[in-house]
Amino acid sequence: MVSIADYRGMREGYSCGYCGHPEGKYATGMWAHVMSAEDYQDLIDRGWRRSGKYVYKPTMHQTCCPQYTIRCHALDFLPNKTHKKVLKKMSKFLAKGDITKGLTDESTMDMNTLPDLLPVQDHLCPDLRDPNISTKEGLQEPSEAIASNQATKTFFGSESKVQKKRTPHPGVGVDPARPLCRKAKDIRRERKRQKLLHGQPEGLKVEPRSSTPSATATASNPPTQHPQAVNRQSKLLEEFISDQGGPDASHHLEVRLVPSSFENAAFETSFEQSAALFAKYQMAIHKDTASECSHDQFTRFLCDSPLEEEHRADGPSEGYGSFHEQFWLDGKLLAVGVLDILPRCLSSVYFYYDPDYSNLSLGVYSALREIALTKRMHHEATDIRHYYIGYYIHSCPKMRYKAQYRPADLLCPESYHWVQVEHCLPLLDKAKYSRFNTDLSAGDDDCPVSLDHVMVLYNRCAMPYNVYQQRWAHSKDEAEVREYASFVGQRCAERMLLYRG
Repeated sequence: MVSIADYRGMREGYSCGYCGHPEGKYATGMWAHVMSAEDYQDLIDRGWRRSGKYVYKPTMHQTCCPQYTIRCHALDFLPNKTHKKVLKKMSKFLAKGDITKGLTDESTMDMNTLPDLLPVQDHLCPDLRDPNISTKEGLQEPSEAIASNQATKTFFGSESKVQKKRTPHPGVGVDPARPLCRKAKDIRRERKRQKLLHGQPEGLKVEPRSSTPSATATASNPPTQHPQAVNRQSKLLEEFISDQGGPDASHHLEVRLVPSSFENAAFETSFEQSAALFAKYQMAIHKDTASECSHDQFTRFLCDSPLEEEHRADGPSEGYGSFHEQFWLDGKLLAVGVLDILPRCLSSVYFYYDPDYSNLSLGVYSALREIALTKRMHHEATDIRHYYIGYYIHSCPKMRYKAQYRPADLLCPESYHWVQVEHCLPLLDKAKYSRFNTDLSAGDDDCPVSLDHVMVLYNRCAMPYNVYQQRWAHSKDEAEVREYASFVGQRCAERMLLYRG
């Protein structure tokens, strides 16, 4: 499959959906008439994303809210306490029909909105990922929980009498012969670590965790973890997801992965329900009007895709391309995750759900399901190892939740090298735009050095740019083609066809 792109250049000074600046957003874009999974994989590894068939790249040093490509190492993902709480809540709901109040998607809603209705060929579409993710709101702090447990034990335990406070003798401080007080959870972690160290195979090194990662740490060299620890945690995630409550469950949840194509029967028959759910979600959560979430808008942004379905012998059974992951609750469409399956990753595009079930934290739940799907696909296609969560926007607090899915990397906007998120966050605390790669000599490994082999499409004929230039090129063409090649990289420029009319 050959990709065909119509480059549109930079769009300057338009409204930002994250900070509300009326003229703060800058990005470069192109319309992709058709695109191979391999080309799109290379593009998102250079900071591009798609919205429908429009592929765009933020101008990082100019835009008001720099958008950094973020990826999670799905194979090494460890669910945190919030993730486990969401998984348990879903299991409880399916088994008993109970929705426990606490974490809700509405409390920290993503500020993404659909683009304004502008002419198709002149409109730049923002990323449509809506996390609907709460972080720690509604959770009891560990110190409060410990204090509550201690109070309960004191009242109901064997020592129900009022305890007298022991006043220290004057001049006597902490006994140096006794160890410092430690929290119970810290003691348990240390015991677990010592147990893993004691039982590790010879020659395997387990590096201790550090709150200040090395400046040279990159995604290609993540901290070594003990295989047993990773396996135990990963099984926990998969066990939670597979727990559907059994045959006597109050609710039945079915997840279907269908290609985003009207040629697919399952997609076509569910289109009306999916479009209606999208409109309900947009009007309730983002306060859109009915015209802003019409069938045409839904089709344009979440159904149309330049990626055509591709199947390879060494690829996943579903193939590569764009898909809708549909969540059906008791035969009714509950939520839909729009995603792309690419040669080295699963890329999330957007997620929408029934607002009546906000208490289930479906944004978090869907992300965990997609991480589990990435891990499952890795067994069929070993190159698929990462889960791309769209853009990380540090200047927008409601978009920082994406850094919770760790281990994770951010893409350096200058060298296009991956850097561990722990190293990037302190830099972003100082400035909203930052170069993450500390090696100042490192540059773009895929930077074009010549335009001679850039492929163009002219009068339905594919040819190298040097041939096109000799016969038909105008004076302004070279500057535009050079700009296009610098953004897409040499590899894509030599594979994709740049439409020239």
